[in-house]
Amino acid sequence: MNGEYDAIVIGAGHAGAEAAHVLAKTGKKTLLLSLSLEAVAFMACNPNVGGTAKGHLVKEVDALGGIMGEIADKATIQRRMLNAGNGPAVHSLRAQVDKNLYHRLMKRALERTAGLDITEAEASEILVENGEVAGVRTALGKVYRARAVVLATGVYLDARIITGEYVRATGPAGFMKSSALTGSLLALGLDIRRFKTGTPMRILSSSIDYSVMEVQPGEEGLPAFSMLTEGNVRNDMNCWLTYTNARTHKIILDNLDRAPMYNGEISGVGPRYCPSIETKVVRFADKERHQVFIEPEGADTEEMYAQGLSTSLPYDVQEEMVHSIRGLENAKITRYGYAIEYDCLNPLELNAALGVKKYKGLYSAGQINGSSGYEEAAAQGLVAGINASRYLDGKEPFVMRRDESYIGVLIDDLVTKGTEEPYRMMTSRAEYRLHLRQDNADLRLTAIGRELGTVDDERYSKYLKKVAEIEDIRKALKRRYKPEEVEEVFTAKGESVPKTSISGEEILRRGRLNGSDLIAVDNEFDKYSYDAFFNVATEIKYEGYLVKEQRTIREAQRMEEKALTPDIDYSKIDGIRLEARQKLDAVKPLTVAQAARISGVNSADITVLLLWLRKREAAKAAGAKKAADGKDGE
Repeated sequence: MNGEYDAIVIGAGHAGAEAAHVLAKTGKKTLLLSLSLEAVAFMACNPNVGGTAKGHLVKEVDALGGIMGEIADKATIQRRMLNAGNGPAVHSLRAQVDKNLYHRLMKRALERTAGLDITEAEASEILVENGEVAGVRTALGKVYRARAVVLATGVYLDARIITGEYVRATGPAGFMKSSALTGSLLALGLDIRRFKTGTPMRILSSSIDYSVMEVQPGEEGLPAFSMLTEGNVRNDMNCWLTYTNARTHKIILDNLDRAPMYNGEISGVGPRYCPSIETKVVRFADKERHQVFIEPEGADTEEMYAQGLSTSLPYDVQEEMVHSIRGLENAKITRYGYAIEYDCLNPLELNAALGVKKYKGLYSAGQINGSSGYEEAAAQGLVAGINASRYLDGKEPFVMRRDESYIGVLIDDLVTKGTEEPYRMMTSRAEYRLHLRQDNADLRLTAIGRELGTVDDERYSKYLKKVAEIEDIRKALKRRYKPEEVEEVFTAKGESVPKTSISGEEILRRGRLNGSDLIAVDNEFDKYSYDAFFNVATEIKYEGYLVKEQRTIREAQRMEEKALTPDIDYSKIDGIRLEARQKLDAVKPLTVAQAARISGVNSADITVLLLWLRKREAAKAAGAKKAADGKDGE
C-alpha cells in the first residue's frame, strides 16, 4: 500500500482529462493513469473538435469550467460554422485542429494542474471493500488507495484492430491495449458489451491533386469555443471535398467477402451515424456517390485525413478504392484504415450522476459508456469528475436536466434508454434545442459552475461582462431610425420600408432581416462581441417560439420534480406491466419524468405509478398524523 489519493482516473483520453482536471480543480488529490503518456488526449480518429451538436457540448463543457474548448482554440488551424443556413438552434462550430499540438497542449495543461499526478501504468483491478471503492491495482502490482475512481478507458479495453485479414491485439494508433481490466469489471458483476468503431486511411498531401477538388476554406468572424480565448484563432488551412463514384463502389462490392464487417471477423456493433464506406455503399445502394473530405492532420505534417472513407477492408482494396477517386489517382497512403473492437459498459449500469449503481465511489465516463466522439467523452468526463468530487465531500450528486443542456440530454439518453450501438449526440435528440443554443451555453451554465466550484474568477468575470454587454445591447435596440435611414437595407432584402420610425428591436423582428442588416443600418452595433449580439438578435427574432418552449419546459419540470427513490420495488406495484416493472427495476429512475422516458414503459404504466405514489404519500401523511396525535395524547 504505497499510494494514497482522494480520487483515481483510469484513462487519459478526452473523458479522463476533463475528469482529472476538475477533480484536482475542486481540491481533490488526484491520480491520472494512462497506458501511455503519448496517448493523453490523443486524437486517434478525426482531427477536429465540434460539429453538429458536438459544438454545443464543447461550449457547455467550457461554460462549466472544462478545458477542451480552451485547448481546441489554441490548436485550431481552420474554423467553420456548420448549418449556418438553417435556424440558430442547429448552428454548430467546428474546428479542424492540429492533433499533435492538441495532445501536447492538453498534456502540459494537466502536468501543470496543482494536485494532479500523471502516471504511465495499466490499471488491472478495481479494489472494492464493503460495496465501496477502495483503490486500483496496476499490472505491475502497485496498489493506489482512493475512495473514488473514474473509469475513462475509451476504446482500449481488450481492444483489437482489424484491417482485412490482419488482426492485431492492440489499441488505436498502435498504442497498447488494456488487457486485464475487463476481467475485473466482470468480476464485479458489471454488464460488458462489445462495440466497434473505425478510422480511414491517411494520405500524403503532396500526392493529392487538389486542382480537381472543391476547396473548403475556413470562415472569418466566428466565435471561439472558450470564453477565455482572446484575440484571433488560427484559421488559414484549407480542407477539400471530392466524391466516390461508380468504380469506387464496384471495387468495394466486389470485395465484400474480404470485408471483416461482412465475413464475420468483426462481432462488435458499429456506429449507425458514422458508418464505414463499405456499409454506406451497401446500405445506400441507390446513391451514386458519397462525400470524401480531405482534411489536414496538423500544421507540422503532410498527412491528410480522408473523412468519409472509414474502412477495415484489406490494404490492397484500400489502395484500389482510393485511386478510383478523383484527385486521389496517385495518392500515397501513409496509414491504412482499420476497425477497432473494444469492450464497454452497458450504460444502464449507471445512474444520472454517472455513478455505477452497484458500488459507491465508482464512476464511468466516455466511450466505455457506449458513446462515440471526443466531445461526448469530454462532457461525461467533466460530469463524472464533478460527481466523484461531490461524493468525496458528502454532497448530493450533480444531475443535469434535459432542458438545461445537451450534456443533460446525452447522459439521460445513455442511463435511461441505454444504447445498442455507439451513441452519437445530434441536435434532433434535444427536445428544447431552440433554448439549448451554442451562443447561450455560458448564460445557462456558468452560474451553475460557479456554485459547483468549477468556474474560477477569470471565467466568471468574463461571464458577468457578457451579461452586462447583453443588457447594453438591449438598451441600444430601443434606438429608433427614420424610414430613409433603413430604406436601402430594407429594399435590398425585399422588406417593405416603414412609414414611420422603427426601432432596432423591430428591425430584428422582420422576417428577412438579421443582425448583419441592423449593423448595416447602424455600425455602432459592430462594436459588440459576436456571442452577445447574436444571442440578443436570436432571442428577439424567436421570442414567440422561445416562450412556447419555456412553457413546455415548465410543464415537463413538474414531472421531473416528482422524485422516485432507488429502493422502490417495482415488481410489487400491481397494474404495471411485467416488461415495464423489469425495465424500471433495471434503471431505477430518479424521477417520474425519467421513468416515462424508459424504453418499454408506456403512459398507462406511468399513470399506475403516479397513483401508487399518491397512495404512498397519503399513507405516509396519515402515519405522521397518527404519530403526532399519539404524542399530543401523551
